[in-house]
Amino acid sequence: MFSIPSRILFVIAASGFVSEPLTAQTAVPHPSVKRIEPGLESAVDWKWWVVPSEEKDWGFTLPDPEPAPGVVTPGAPVSTVVPVRPTAYTVTKGDALAIIARKFSMSVVQLKAFNGLTSDVIRIGQDLKIPTFDELKAMAPPPEPPAAEVKKKPTEKPKPQLTFEATREMENVLLQVFLDRENFSTGPIDGNTGATFEKVLALYRGVHDDVQGAEPLRQKAVTVVGEPFTRYTLKREDFRFIAPPKPELATAKPAPRSRSSKGKSAPTLPPPTYDELTSSSHLAYRTAWEFVAERFHCDESFLRSLNFRIKSSPEAGTEFQVPNVIPFEIEKALETPLQPAADPAKAVTAAVVDLSRIEIHQAGKLIAVMPMALARPDLRGRGSWTVLDALPRPRLATKQEQKEQPKPKNSTSLTSTLLPAEVTTPSAPALSSEQYIAAGPNNPLGIVWINLAKAKSTEPLPYGLHGTSIPGQMKTQEGIGGLRLANWDIARAVRLLPSGTPLQWK
Repeated sequence: MFSIPSRILFVIAASGFVSEPLTAQTAVPHPSVKRIEPGLESAVDWKWWVVPSEEKDWGFTLPDPEPAPGVVTPGAPVSTVVPVRPTAYTVTKGDALAIIARKFSMSVVQLKAFNGLTSDVIRIGQDLKIPTFDELKAMAPPPEPPAAEVKKKPTEKPKPQLTFEATREMENVLLQVFLDRENFSTGPIDGNTGATFEKVLALYRGVHDDVQGAEPLRQKAVTVVGEPFTRYTLKREDFRFIAPPKPELATAKPAPRSRSSKGKSAPTLPPPTYDELTSSSHLAYRTAWEFVAERFHCDESFLRSLNFRIKSSPEAGTEFQVPNVIPFEIEKALETPLQPAADPAKAVTAAVVDLSRIEIHQAGKLIAVMPMALARPDLRGRGSWTVLDALPRPRLATKQEQKEQPKPKNSTSLTSTLLPAEVTTPSAPALSSEQYIAAGPNNPLGIVWINLAKAKSTEPLPYGLHGTSIPGQMKTQEGIGGLRLANWDIARAVRLLPSGTPLQWK
């Protein structure tokens, strides 16, 4: 069973802040106090364990669209009977307007108009009217032509490429993309340099003698990368991983922008609640912007600044300017085998360094560096651990059973006097059955969980190496699990770490 060792902490529900263990020296909140990942503020006090989820819960499969009248499936006899189109549909678990509209060969706008809906919110058990094809044709306004047809218009001019005012920023992107392609990740690409960038660059230079100067480094980057930016067109099938737009997007306040942002910043959607995390059938990307940002390893506000002419809710056919990395393709990221076979001639070792990065060596040579952040408050390790097996598509399960809190060694200590009975909240009874945080790209464990064990043991620890749903905030917000990497980094790390790899704490 997955459970997290106990820790004295206080969850302040209103603010989501967690204090350091309360002792005579830390009777007040520590200056370095961190926030808990939204939705998990109270859940950090519960016992948790990791379980697999099904592929369908991640958006990897698409419902077959209903054929139009008279359309025969290729290879089928001419006498194939076309199913009668229903006039009503009852919403079931996992449904969304986009899914239902696609199922009945119509647009979301048409489905909402035919049912008099003013929002995208639907509920299980709700009955929706389905128009016939004649009714669809009679509806006004007619659906917009597909993006592919729009592009064929001879009068349409190509979208202008965004140019940067500062050449230096473009050079920074080139180097960030180059290091990322070499598996020396500096974190989300944003056109900025900083302590993490400089450290990763120094590590890369430590194993590559041909990039010691600025110009040799740039020349190699140009040879490997070419242009720092490329283009990506949002596909219709991408929306299996993206939640339908929410009404609050229209009135959401802009989020703080990074130093590099010159255009639109990402609107601040209300953070998910615990009830939303557990009641949702599928934790999809919240917006198309979030999907594209993760696919191309970049900061979302930076992506918006590159594409400030795009409206806030991109549709299929929208073209983005993106960093020229090797894209994180979630639809292919979990192809098996996930882990490589161990090769004694090229032994792999790994290390957690300064609680801030993972370093991977092969045959004694550093081959990968990836930023890391702690997911569980105050997790520390020492000595040597061991990498075990990998679990794709993980999700968290709990019965809301409280973790046991350590008893003070001296009942008359200052600690006990600082904890009056009136501030102690009685523990709620545990649930009778498991409760799950929903699966999907935006679940707190990301796309892969890698089991870890103490040296010379095969018993998994309650902490793992895993992905995250908040790559831009994972170092400022803690949660549940163990050691977090961005999804694009954990997808690469798992394919470099055979089962049995030693993991050192440095």
